[in-house]
Amino acid sequence: MGKSNQKHKKKKSHIPFRLNLLFFIVFILFSAIIVRLGYLQIIRGDEFEAIVRRTETTIVTQNVPRGLIYDRNGNVLVGNEAQHAVIYTRGTDDTATNMAETAGKLAEILTVDAENLTERDLKDYWAATHREALLERMTEEEKLLSGDKVYEVELSKITEEDINFSDEEKQAVAIFKSMNSATALTTVNIKNVDVTDQELAMVSENISSLPGIDISKDWTRVYPHGDLLKTILGGVTSEKAGIPTNLVESYLAKGYARNDRVGNAYLEQQYETVLRGSKAQYETITNQDGETIKTTQSYVGKQGNNLLLTTDIEFQKKIEEIATNYLESGSDSWGDRIYIVAMDPNNGDIIGMTGKQIDKNTGEVSDNVHGVLNESFIIGSSMKGATVLAGYMDGVISETDNTMIDEPMKFEATNKIASLFNQSYNNQVPLSDILALEKSSNTYMAKIAMMMGGKYTYEYEEKIDMDMDLALAKLRTYYGQFGLGVRTGIDLPSESTGYLGEASDPGQVLFEAFGQYDNYTPLQLGQYIATIANGGTRYAPRLVKEIRGTNSDGSLGPVELVKEPKIMNQLNVSSEAIARVHQGMWQVMHSPTAASTRIFGADYAYRAAGKTGTGESFYQGSIKSLTNEESTNSTFVAFAPFENPEISIAVVIPYLLNDTSPSTVIAKEVLDAYFKD
Repeated sequence: MGKSNQKHKKKKSHIPFRLNLLFFIVFILFSAIIVRLGYLQIIRGDEFEAIVRRTETTIVTQNVPRGLIYDRNGNVLVGNEAQHAVIYTRGTDDTATNMAETAGKLAEILTVDAENLTERDLKDYWAATHREALLERMTEEEKLLSGDKVYEVELSKITEEDINFSDEEKQAVAIFKSMNSATALTTVNIKNVDVTDQELAMVSENISSLPGIDISKDWTRVYPHGDLLKTILGGVTSEKAGIPTNLVESYLAKGYARNDRVGNAYLEQQYETVLRGSKAQYETITNQDGETIKTTQSYVGKQGNNLLLTTDIEFQKKIEEIATNYLESGSDSWGDRIYIVAMDPNNGDIIGMTGKQIDKNTGEVSDNVHGVLNESFIIGSSMKGATVLAGYMDGVISETDNTMIDEPMKFEATNKIASLFNQSYNNQVPLSDILALEKSSNTYMAKIAMMMGGKYTYEYEEKIDMDMDLALAKLRTYYGQFGLGVRTGIDLPSESTGYLGEASDPGQVLFEAFGQYDNYTPLQLGQYIATIANGGTRYAPRLVKEIRGTNSDGSLGPVELVKEPKIMNQLNVSSEAIARVHQGMWQVMHSPTAASTRIFGADYAYRAAGKTGTGESFYQGSIKSLTNEESTNSTFVAFAPFENPEISIAVVIPYLLNDTSPSTVIAKEVLDAYFKD
């Protein structure tokens, strides 16, 4: 019994110990919890309270009015028309379902364009408004797909019956499409054309139930002078089109959004960064749930700067009228287009330029001014001044040694080369460079090319023994100094360099010398005559003279930047040689026997000098049945006044049936319009 009591006592002694141990552990755990709670509440309480209340501030931008475009006298050529807009700014956590719900509410207020909705647009909206039904149609495996793949499967589950929306529902689809095009914290227009007062009032009244929706101001481009120069002025993309695909990366790098409206051609594109302005900025404060708490404007933005052009709109109207009247007169049954370029030869300013084309079936005349830069033609003798000066630059003629014999020439396997005034093989007429221009000698120019290729003599029906590659390379190099066959440097994003053929025999090089081989643009021809007129400086043609700000009343503001004339090159030729070419061009328009004199009159008041041209070409006009028929290009270049030129012009009228030199008559009308203004 004694042993039994001892065992019992021993067993009882372990129970209090275990309980004590358990109580001790519980005590330690509770103590740790209490200490931790004290630490979190007392030591880091403020920090965690701040986390709970944490908000995020994000900068949201909004477009500002685009800069305007004015003519040289301050007349608006491209303006903005202010208009009300209903806008949407997408939140960071706005879902498709939330946007679709808002779109449905807006559709009861606004009337929008829902004509061009695609099947994808309809399916996107149905998917946003029927999430649960759509998920029920998918298998478990399909639900595990990621990203675009799962959405493509979702769209495939939507039937034609599902998207058989009513006209009212399509309004919501169109609105949802606009909203869905916005990325987080960017703003898009839901409706910015013809927003009625009633619509504005209804949106304002319901603004609290339309997340992200607001009322704002927008603008659209307007053209006070209609289509005048509209092609060269360029256009602006729609918000739907946004940045052109080929320019996305460069624009995004400059801070643009994909749906920003940008210049899409010519001046609007070339001066995009000037015209766009600085977007207004808003600080948007959102909470942890992505809900917008407050929005304040941090920067009002700055309207784009304005362009002041070199063009005189009144003179522009006159030359467009001259071009239109010529085409409507129907004086040539083939001729369907005309180009005119007028420049200030002292700085490259384009005072006016036009291109017009007529539909021979309907008689409708349309704008084709881009052809001044991008279409090229055989221009004939009007470029002979460049060939004479090329002879001086190459050293094959000089001020004291420049007389050559004009005689019809016939080489082996080459067409006859002869001047219009001298068609007889027995007739040899000595001509100086001045007389060669006055008489428009083809053989004089051909002999300059021959000498450049190392050939100084001529015999009837002989083989042309000359270095044709060397002669052609020299001619093109010299012509390039006048702007022929090279980029003129105009302040536009694109222009043609013309068309330079691949010569296969020396005869083609001889024809090149009097304008019957390579093709040049009307703008190149205009730069060529301007370079001769001013004494040898090739200025880049320019359309923008100044960049100007905007006054508080919206009028044309102070000068921000003066676009200085850009010198492309200086002719490497003496002033005496240029003076001789000037004299030759003077005699073209004042010699009693010259055709130009009969048109201008020997005592033409504005003292012009110039050169006619007739290019033998093949028809490439709008009458398809005539394609590749032999035709004539009529060209004319001139400058005035002779002693101190202030205007130079080039006229190109291609693809004519009859060689009546209408370009000379047009040139006189253009000069009259300029000086009589």
